[in-house]
Amino acid sequence: MAEITSEMIKELREKTQAGMLDCKKALIECGGDMEKAVDYLRKKGLAAANKREGRVAREGIIASYIHNNSKLGVLLELNCETDFVARNQDFQDLAKDLCMQVAAANPLYVSPEDVPAEVLEREKEIYREQLKESGKPANVIEKIVEGKLTKFYSEVCLLEQEFIKDNKVLIKDLIKNKIATYGENITVGRFVRFQIGQR
Repeated sequence: MAEITSEMIKELREKTQAGMLDCKKALIECGGDMEKAVDYLRKKGLAAANKREGRVAREGIIASYIHNNSKLGVLLELNCETDFVARNQDFQDLAKDLCMQVAAANPLYVSPEDVPAEVLEREKEIYREQLKESGKPANVIEKIVEGKLTKFYSEVCLLEQEFIKDNKVLIKDLIKNKIATYGENITVGRFVRFQIGQR
């Protein structure tokens, strides 16, 4: 097995922002293979991120984006657990990216949990009406309705949307990756989108 040097630990730390002991352990587990160690830490970080999602995020920033024609603007609240993370440039860049996402993709809600029950019921009713003449059994229709709701969420909920800069990544996964990086919960508090001539 390759000898784990302090230079290797330092290099892995710079690549992943993980702690020294975690980097050393990752290199030992992966036999000194730098790329495998990076993957090992990322997987470990994402697993920990899932646990952190329940923690309270009371710090953060209000970010803004004004489109270059000055007819469209967004304000967005992005929360984290400490002022240290809130002041980090990477966190602020994430907030700006989310503002641009809201400007471009025009979501109406942060997450599926924020969609009012009456809006959901109206959508379901429309889908059921569309499928009424299909002759499919009721349980099949309900499955199709659920599938259509998933698509509906991906259009109207910020967290379920594809990231405008990389359509292979959903916004919720983009945020989860940052939770893994910082070791803090990160949440979108709220947003508002202003467009000239629209209420």
